[in-house]
Amino acid sequence: MLTSLSAMAAETTTFPIDLTKTRLQLLVHGESRSTNAFRVASEIVREQGPLGLYKGLSPAILRHLFYTPIRIVSYEHLRNALVSSSADGASLSLPAKALAGGISGVIAQVVASPADLVKVRMQADGRMVSQGLQPRYSGPLHALNKIVRTEGFGGLWKGVFPNVQRAFLVNMGELACYDHAKRFVIRNQIANDNIYAHTLASIMSGLSATSLSCPADVVKTRMMSQAAGKEGKVIYNSSYDCLMKTVRIEGLRALWKGFFPTWARLGPWQFVFWVSYEKLRQIAGLSSF
Repeated sequence: MLTSLSAMAAETTTFPIDLTKTRLQLLVHGESRSTNAFRVASEIVREQGPLGLYKGLSPAILRHLFYTPIRIVSYEHLRNALVSSSADGASLSLPAKALAGGISGVIAQVVASPADLVKVRMQADGRMVSQGLQPRYSGPLHALNKIVRTEGFGGLWKGVFPNVQRAFLVNMGELACYDHAKRFVIRNQIANDNIYAHTLASIMSGLSATSLSCPADVVKTRMMSQAAGKEGKVIYNSSYDCLMKTVRIEGLRALWKGFFPTWARLGPWQFVFWVSYEKLRQIAGLSSF
């Protein structure tokens, strides 16, 4: 419950940055003049109004009701289990924490993938509206029904493999780095276990998670945003096909499209999440993460 509340606050705060990042990643080389985050965000506000920056918020929050509690609680249990099973009871190494974080992220993402798919499709719909096209979905429930009807129940897990790859990398970087960085800051007396330590740790973990996950995030976004045409044709046949076509047509740098808005989102997202989560744990009488 505490992780869900904290994640909802963080998601609502940073969602416009996430939308901008998704639109940037969907841009194909030469398709649009808007090649930086500020121009993309300005176009959205000009064409759809300020509320256009929150297109797809409801499925994003729905996703975090499943995704964040599973990954955070799973990581903490895995970490504690590994510590208690070690001979000397010492704290875990960074690679062990990274593995625990990656596994937790994979489990959570498989469960939350349908909500993530709906979020990406609705964000992509806003881009279609700006191009004068009819949106595919009127809302999250309509999107779910239409995806199941046209693509089958398995269509809700379209892009699950690049999604899982990204989740492994994000949580490997985010959870392990936050955990390790916070303990480093406290152990070296840079700050006590308070908002300053949480802020420093969240900034470091955000940079780590972004660097590791951005290529998988680009592939995931492009795979999930495409819907089968009337003849069942799609642009990308698989994650590998998407990766190869992106690099061949747009160059290697395209895999880090949206890097700065991703980092700009992950930093504030983690700040809001971790500070509020640690505070809620304190209020609830639980120990620090």
